[in-house]
Amino acid sequence: MAEQMVSLQSLQASRLEEKLARELGTQICGFLKEPHVIEIMLNPDGSLWVERLGDGIELVESNFSPTRAEGLIGTIAAHYRTTVTRENPIIECELPLDGSRFEAMIPPVVSAPCFTIRRKATRIFTIADYVETKIMTEAQAEVIKLAVINKLNILVVGGTGTGKTTLTNAIIDHMAEVVPEDRLVIIEDTAEIQCRSPNKVILRANSNVDMLRLLKATMRLRPDRILVGEVRGGEALSLLKAWNTGHAGGVATVHSNDAKSGLTRIEALIAEVSSTPMPSVIAEAINIIISIAKTKEGRRVKEVIRVKGFSANGYDIEPI
Repeated sequence: MAEQMVSLQSLQASRLEEKLARELGTQICGFLKEPHVIEIMLNPDGSLWVERLGDGIELVESNFSPTRAEGLIGTIAAHYRTTVTRENPIIECELPLDGSRFEAMIPPVVSAPCFTIRRKATRIFTIADYVETKIMTEAQAEVIKLAVINKLNILVVGGTGTGKTTLTNAIIDHMAEVVPEDRLVIIEDTAEIQCRSPNKVILRANSNVDMLRLLKATMRLRPDRILVGEVRGGEALSLLKAWNTGHAGGVATVHSNDAKSGLTRIEALIAEVSSTPMPSVIAEAINIIISIAKTKEGRRVKEVIRVKGFSANGYDIEPI
């Protein structure tokens, strides 16, 4: 009986995936297999856009049917045994086909169904790839490589969709290459970080266990380096304390428009859990800040700065 149930569930899952592949269409399914594709975006006006690493955003279709869009959103919701309705018009999940991040909305929060697929990387873009595609310079790459070797803490900053996680993956890949003996503990809330290090523990935050709790648990896992996919709240303080107490050489990302404002963003996140400003703690914990942004030519590393300390005049930073 149990075997029959498992067989039935497998058959249902297979049919659901086949249905979803038909609704996505051959074009989108093709994009999901392209190694350089980063995001696939449908706007409410029916325009479909795709972004590739090193390039700008390209319009690939102008008349994507809203009925088709709502159908595939419903199919994905059904996979997770939920529904998307006027009362619950937003879904955020992983695409059943390949684990890519999927965010979708339907009316009334938008005029017509729309979605964004952040494609799950099938291969890691290395620091060398970033130099080759002119996203960063040779000099910037050397600074990042030295920071990894010297166990400096790196903060990657940028706006939404600038490629912070992809760049973080490149940095982590370099760690796996040059310090394979280090034990890495990785905390994220969406399965986006890629790591080929042989000694790693990946923790996933969810609605029941947040990043702050995972960070506290991390200290008992004997990490050499602590890596956080994205810092969004008061866990920033716990992360900085961990970096300052024998767990240097980590990487984290945060939403910010430039390198310097990344520091004030961290201040704001710490203020969520502490009424005491802690700029000296921030300056001690964060050594290198990398700012990545979207430009007309595609993604570019705008600046790399070194944080040297904090004084009465503010943060002592040095552009590299």
